Amino acid sequence: PVLPVHSEGFKGTKKDGYRAACDAIFKLIGTDNETPVSRNSINILGDFNLAGETWLIENYYKRMGVEVVATITGDGRIAQLRRAHRAALNVVQCSGSMVHLAEMMQEEYGIPYIRVSYFGIEDMTQALYDVAERMEDKSIMERTRAVVQHDVPELLTKLEPYKKALQGKTAAAYVGGSFKAFSLVKALRHLGMETVVVGSQTGTKEDYDYLKSITLPGTVILDDTNPLELSKFILEKGAELLIGGVKERPIAYKMGIGFVDHNHERKEPLACYEGMLNFAEEVYSSLMSPVWKYSPARIRAARIRDRSELFEEKESGGGINIDETGIAAAAGGQK
Repeated sequence: PVLPVHSEGFKGTKKDGYRAACDAIFKLIGTDNETPVSRNSINILGDFNLAGETWLIENYYKRMGVEVVATITGDGRIAQLRRAHRAALNVVQCSGSMVHLAEMMQEEYGIPYIRVSYFGIEDMTQALYDVAERMEDKSIMERTRAVVQHDVPELLTKLEPYKKALQGKTAAAYVGGSFKAFSLVKALRHLGMETVVVGSQTGTKEDYDYLKSITLPGTVILDDTNPLELSKFILEKGAELLIGGVKERPIAYKMGIGFVDHNHERKEPLACYEGMLNFAEEVYSSLMSPVWKYSPARIRAARIRDRSELFEEKESGGGINIDETGIAAAAGGQK
């Protein structure tokens, strides 16, 4: 189904667009009071079924004994939206896009909501336990433990070869939402890697305080940055891999470092335990490719970093002046 969203001329920011879409969806919710709904039920908000991720997530809840009433908006249906107000809990996967809808449903229908991430071992496991804790049927927690105890050891065994190969490697991550950034830092650490540069477009002060608490001292944390600034810190910190969206891909390739796609056009699911294995395979294949040692851009970047020619301290204001010519050269571009 396609829902009309009133946003004349696409006015405002991305957040305004999210609110407008939530308002349009909310008009349909609460119009079906007859279809039966389990008392152990949830709505999944903010998952968009990228590469079939919604289906993976639904299967885990089915194994736990939890009914998924509505998926908003991935693989969603009008009939689901109409009875979504009768679910026991809203599970918000992408807080930037759907927390407004969760708040409206809490105010109007008294449905509590939690924020979760399905990416990485830690956050995926925590998401399942958080839902189980809030269900009326306490046997759901036992089934959830059984799911985790069955799936996680099997995954860890499959990840071990990648962890050995990637131990000590460094990465930079720049994504839209801060929750994705949290999960990426934890997932990379599971692979033996450290995040030396991390940022998001929509994070809050509290989000960045949390990022600081889960990263090593000296990690660069960025808020709504630009390509020039991102390139500067990648070179400065010596990151060997960049994780980002479609706009960050050219930055990585011009700088001669590996890239992992984390945008909405990706073809491989990264959610759930299956997604963690896909992520490890993609990180390994990109970062360990032999092509990078022949990259002129990487060689030039190393020379610039070693000679400290890229940045110079300006006495006026004590700030950092970015030598754009140096970055262009390091990236293989022209100024």
